[in-house]
Amino acid sequence: MEQNENGTVTIVWRGGDRFDIHARRHIVRVDQLRDFGGGDSGPDPVELFVGSLAACAAHRAERYLHRCELPAGITITAHYDLDLRPARVSRVELVVEAPGVPAGLRDSLSAAIEHSAVCNSLRQPPEITFRLRGAEDPSPTREA
Repeated sequence: MEQNENGTVTIVWRGGDRFDIHARRHIVRVDQLRDFGGGDSGPDPVELFVGSLAACAAHRAERYLHRCELPAGITITAHYDLDLRPARVSRVELVVEAPGVPAGLRDSLSAAIEHSAVCNSLRQPPEITFRLRGAEDPSPTREA
């Protein structure tokens, strides 16, 4: 089984406002909207961020349904608001459509969804550091 516990994601510029996100063997294109100077060839980074939150919740929900032997078929719609100063996502509402879940199990499904890795990471933010390298700096080496 391939795992990504302490993974690496690489972002490669593809011209204009286009970037490719390389995660393991997958590539996801991100771009800016045309209204903001981009080519709209993929979701913008904020949409991808909100989409990651919703997708992680959906994975947790589907696993919950499987464990409870309930019919699969979760749909999650994410609505979000942006603030400009500082630029950030200020609110996210996840609307979960779970037609096969009996009313008596909705609270436990909600609890499962709320403990997804992305949701937990937003509630307990990770340490974020930046290191700038120039052309004259040596290539990074990663210890195994």
